[in-house]
Amino acid sequence: MAASRPRALQVYAGPRALAHLRERGLKPADVRVVPAAAGGPKGLILNPLDRLLFGHWLAGSRHPVHLLGASIGAWRMACAMQPGPDAALAELAHGYIHQQFNVPDGEWPSAAKVSRVFVDLLARQFGGREQQVLHHPRLRLHVFTSRGRGVLLGREGRVRTPLGYAAAFTSNLAKRQALGRWLQRVVFSDAREPLPLPLSDFHSKSVPLSAANLAPAMQASGSIPFVLQAVHDIPGGPPGAYWDGGITDYHLHLDYAAMDSGLVLYPHFQQQLVPGWLDKGLKRRHGASPKLDNVMVLAPRPEWIATLPNAKLPDRNDFKAYRFDRPGRIAAWTAAVAAAQQLADEAADWLAAPVQDALPL
Repeated sequence: MAASRPRALQVYAGPRALAHLRERGLKPADVRVVPAAAGGPKGLILNPLDRLLFGHWLAGSRHPVHLLGASIGAWRMACAMQPGPDAALAELAHGYIHQQFNVPDGEWPSAAKVSRVFVDLLARQFGGREQQVLHHPRLRLHVFTSRGRGVLLGREGRVRTPLGYAAAFTSNLAKRQALGRWLQRVVFSDAREPLPLPLSDFHSKSVPLSAANLAPAMQASGSIPFVLQAVHDIPGGPPGAYWDGGITDYHLHLDYAAMDSGLVLYPHFQQQLVPGWLDKGLKRRHGASPKLDNVMVLAPRPEWIATLPNAKLPDRNDFKAYRFDRPGRIAAWTAAVAAAQQLADEAADWLAAPVQDALPL
């Protein structure tokens, strides 16, 4: 007899969120913010959960909900704002899994080639649908990007960009705020309502989203340095080179506790909210903080992740591991997303009785 699969979902909650769950449970009307992290293919594991939340559970709410996204997180949140979020999110997963770069087997695609493929994916998903995203009756989108500053990162260049990111890395080692000398957080936000939380922790600027800047902002938010090209001079924003929003805000560890009301429901691929991409190796910055007081994180359990293909979440290293076997990568990622339906099923049960099994964040 085959062994049964371990439970997939674990919920973590900050002190205020945990008290709310124990006293009143959880209803769609309680949720004011949904963040979505950068992380590339790791975000695929949340696809069935996203489809549950936006296609069904949150669909009946009547109040504004702010969707915050960096990189693939911005793509996920923009899909959630389309009239048929379930189908749009399914399309995202299919397009991401089946992307190809049309280069000879074993050859690594150039940043220009990867950028063209990404632009084509975004155009197929959102082209001609900009107004649906910008004028959703309930949802408000906020796209996080990282704008280069100074001589080295203000424009992309073959020599100065590596030098600039080396300097940014060194500065970040000393202090996260020092990264602001090299990179500015620029958030392209719904023009109707500002973010319901402050961005005073890091050098930041907010720019209204529009039909002219939605596509380039989305492209910039997913433009990993050296893997894709920077996006320059986004309409409405300050001039310069824009890169992946995950550099400054990898997992969007923001001051949610400063919100005047409401809870944060965070579908995530792990428990920890790492502040910036350059903090990945700095374990001392991975812990929870008082900023997460009103946050609930819905994440896969490690023992469940171990049952997935290759005993891990899909990640960017799979492009190299399956460099000569694109069908193998597609099969592995497709199987992981299919297995993640268990996450969505368990989340549906938890949302019906959310007091159970919530652990301190």
